[in-house]
Amino acid sequence: MGVAGTGKSTVGAALAHALGLSFVEGDAYHPASNLQRMAAGIPLTDADRSPWLEALAGRLRAAEQASAGLVMACSALKRTYREVLRTAAAGITFIYLHGDRELLAGRLAQRRDHFMPPSLLDSQLAALEPPARDEDAWGYDVSLPPREIVAAVLKRAAARTRAELP
Repeated sequence: MGVAGTGKSTVGAALAHALGLSFVEGDAYHPASNLQRMAAGIPLTDADRSPWLEALAGRLRAAEQASAGLVMACSALKRTYREVLRTAAAGITFIYLHGDRELLAGRLAQRRDHFMPPSLLDSQLAALEPPARDEDAWGYDVSLPPREIVAAVLKRAAARTRAELP
């Protein structure tokens, strides 16, 4: 989770590969109207995001019902958005990717053929509610290379798994 330019898709896909799990690109679940709004430089509202979040929650719910692990890239900018996802998959852990505005803006400026224009970064940063301590979110600064973030997540996940063993 995180704002545009944090590398959610890159880190998520690499993490899914390392874990042997399916990867879901959350952006693929946006209705066409959301993609059109963002492409036009119009920030999404909570109402715009609601059907998208429900679609993602449905995907998480299906994976949980099938006892299948899943890695999903999703901005999940607000606590209320994360709660929608958490109700679908009680065991969810959020990997919060964050970085300074200049780094993120630079990354967005280099993107080609992406619906999300760099002009929307500030609206995402304004909407962002960093996860609170009670949200089971692991934060990583995206000034680190994606491979290092993935390695740190895998190490932390392994330590948690060991701690949960009887």
